[in-house]
This record gives sequence, C-alpha cells and structure tokens, in this order.
Amino acid sequence: MADIDIKRAHNMGLKAARAAADKMGEQLGKKFGLQGDWKGNVFHFERPGVTGSLAIDDKDLRLQVGLGMLLKMMKPSIENAVKQQLDQLFAAKGEHPGGKAAAPKPKTAPARPKKGG
Repeated sequence: MADIDIKRAHNMGLKAARAAADKMGEQLGKKFGLQGDWKGNVFHFERPGVTGSLAIDDKDLRLQVGLGMLLKMMKPSIENAVKQQLDQLFAAKGEHPGGKAAAPKPKTAPARPKKGG
C-alpha cells in the first residue's frame, strides 16, 4: 500500500504528459537523488527510503509513493511538495494549479466623470 497516492486528470495528451513527467523526474532527481526509468507509460523510481511510480495516459496520471520509516514522519510536507509540482506541470490550459477553473475576469465599467468637481 502506498503512503502517498495521488490521482489527477489532465488534458495534455499522452506525449505532453510524458514530457511533463520527464521534467518532474529530472527535477526530483536533482533535488532528492531519485533515479528511475520508464516501462511503457509508467515511470518507476527509487532511492533509499523511497519507491514509487508515476503512471500516465492521455487523460490521467497516478502517482504512488512508498516511504521508508524515517520519511513517513515527513509525509505531509513531502505530499504537499509533490502536489505543488504536479499542479505546476500538469495544470490544464484555462485552469489554475489544483485543477480549479480560472475565474472569469470582472468586467469594469468605463470611468464616469465626477459631477460638480
């Protein structure tokens, strides 16, 4: 059973999603020393205390991470950092990070001249 299990929908298509996953893997590799490789459309990664996979298709992704004993204490901060990374790289056009649709910009009325001024 994974300690972190995150599912996200995206509308990037498979090729762009895989490129985003590669970018994420590269960034996390530099930051945390993760190493991994692709088997089909699933990126498997590991380092001491961490194992996991990122499965992608043309519409969805699923990240599963197992944490070692020492890292389980840091699960909330690790999970938040991973979610932010996913939101940045996999946010759909017209959406803000977190999958929420962009709010429409309020329409402003033209400025009116002041009376008696």
